[in-house]
Amino acid sequence: MAPLRSYVSGGWQAPAEDGVPLHDAVTGELITSVSSKGIDLAAALDHGRRTGGPALRELTFHQRAALLKALASFLREHRDELYALSARTGATRTDSMIDIDGGIGVLFGYGSKGRREMPNDTVYVDGNLEPLSKGGTFLGQHICTPLRGVAVQINAFNFPVWGPLEKLAPAFVAGVPTLIKPAEQTSYLTSRLVELILESGLLPEGSVQLVCGSTGDMLDHLTEQDLVAFTGSASTAQLLRAHPRIIGNAVRFTAEADSLNCSILGPDGKAGTPEFDLFVKALANEITTKAGQKCTAIRRAFVPTELMDDVSEAVSARLAKVKVGNPTSDGVRMGALASLEQREEVRRSLKALMEVGRPVFGSPDHVDLVDADAERGAFISPILLRVDDTSCAQPHEVEAFGPVSTLMPYTSTDDVISLAARGKGSLVGSVVTGDTAFARDVVVGAAAWHGRMLVLDTDSAKESTGHGSPMPHLVHGGPGRAGGGEEMGGIRGVLHHMQRTAIQGSPKVITAITNRWTTGADRTVDGVHPFRKSLAELKIGDTVVGGPRLVTQEDVDHFAEFTGDKFYAHTDAEAAAANPFFDGIVAHGYLVVSLAAGLFVDPAPGPVLANYGLENLRFLTPTYPGDELTVTLTAKQITPRADAEHGEVRWDADVTNQNGESVAKYDVLTLVAKTHG
Repeated sequence: MAPLRSYVSGGWQAPAEDGVPLHDAVTGELITSVSSKGIDLAAALDHGRRTGGPALRELTFHQRAALLKALASFLREHRDELYALSARTGATRTDSMIDIDGGIGVLFGYGSKGRREMPNDTVYVDGNLEPLSKGGTFLGQHICTPLRGVAVQINAFNFPVWGPLEKLAPAFVAGVPTLIKPAEQTSYLTSRLVELILESGLLPEGSVQLVCGSTGDMLDHLTEQDLVAFTGSASTAQLLRAHPRIIGNAVRFTAEADSLNCSILGPDGKAGTPEFDLFVKALANEITTKAGQKCTAIRRAFVPTELMDDVSEAVSARLAKVKVGNPTSDGVRMGALASLEQREEVRRSLKALMEVGRPVFGSPDHVDLVDADAERGAFISPILLRVDDTSCAQPHEVEAFGPVSTLMPYTSTDDVISLAARGKGSLVGSVVTGDTAFARDVVVGAAAWHGRMLVLDTDSAKESTGHGSPMPHLVHGGPGRAGGGEEMGGIRGVLHHMQRTAIQGSPKVITAITNRWTTGADRTVDGVHPFRKSLAELKIGDTVVGGPRLVTQEDVDHFAEFTGDKFYAHTDAEAAAANPFFDGIVAHGYLVVSLAAGLFVDPAPGPVLANYGLENLRFLTPTYPGDELTVTLTAKQITPRADAEHGEVRWDADVTNQNGESVAKYDVLTLVAKTHG
């Protein structure tokens, strides 16, 4: 049988040897083999930098995000093929959905966030302007631009689809090409995933490459512009992190490693309560989903001492209903581990745990199977251990990466916080309680040791995604033993692949670099009202000046009566004068904004379709009856929408009084047609 090929330097390449045989986790049947021998890894990295990177950087954030959305739709149409291969890894249909649909969901998530939260540009503006001089002619601004290297991802065997896609998505939106190096055991599934990505024809050449087999000398060719994201054991992460090229070139390295995640049942979660049932269900599901082969699975379950027996019995009763066997057979809820070698690794870890604990459900050496052979398939029973002495080290140091969890007691809030911290860093912890005070104490006390914390109660239970489900919107990673890294996290994950640079210069220069008008830069008043210009005609800096408009006492009185806003500063002269901020009755801030709109709006139908909000509104100087208002409205940022006949325009609004003092500053957001209708 032909070994898996790698996709590098623009084409599929077979290795120079057959390499490591890969077997069906359920039947033991030989599927293929894998090796990277003979693959020019230096050339692959160079291809990503020279071909993939430039092609991606020509696209805007919105264009890259749109490609991810299109790719997600394409992959969704080919899920059944991926499901069939996933079953050979030992995954049930539900397990496969978590991996495959979860990965596709990450692409959709970044496709959406990239268009909503990033500019339709190639430069990301990070934070606000920093004034660096009194006169306003010298400013500072942080920007982010894509690194000029390759995002190398070295993945684990347990999520052969989700793992590559959750790393690909933020790198792609950032404009950085990816090289995928899957774990050998399940690389045949990742290989087919990459084949589908390439068959879609959606992504630029060089933006995605695949190396099946070992990393070989890949790390020897890393530059200061490359990144490495690793998922796997803590010991391997330590070796990779210490690689001379990673250290010498300060290569950005993130790791998602061993994690002795915990779940905590609150003192209110007594038998018969909804919280008790939620905890029991969640623990049983985390033990059996993906046969426990999840970096986020519950390894340590902490319950009040007096509830140990109740929880033990309830979880055991749920586990007894779980059928283990061929994942394609009806009724089977837990399949096999990824390989026979993985089963032996779990058994070795169990020996250490069983030195201090006893199984209250399951055995490492026996399991009743449905339509499967225990000798040929990598099956093991779900196992719940009980450890009453929480001072022993093993439950807090040994991870059995399979369907195994350890039940332990706690005596107080401080005690359970200390026990959670003994994991020395976890990807996720959860708290099941209806007591918000207990939840706050535990979350605040244990957050420093966790990358994510879920609080589950009856309010969120129906819609909660559960303890073990990372989401593209939130960071996935954890401190200490968990690797010290962060992945996904919405736009945070994108910015990880970019260089933040502080730029300094004049308003004109800052405007040119960021494509955002900056106070002090040139304005254009050409006699044509900017609201009469379509998106194609409008330019950054186009300006309209309206006013002056006299504010009268009658205006203030009418506004107070009309709106019902009769706050004393607008209606009681004596009380207003006693206010430390005012000298008497002042105009409503929203009256000022309303009058300003009347000064800059062009009322006739035209390219401006709608006003959809204000941002950054600040009232800076009180407006009194008798003051005269002038508004200067300047096109600040123009963002076409690729999937619509309109775009967004952000306008800088500066309302001043007769003394030239700014009364109010804010951004006006409008939707503007791309062309005249």
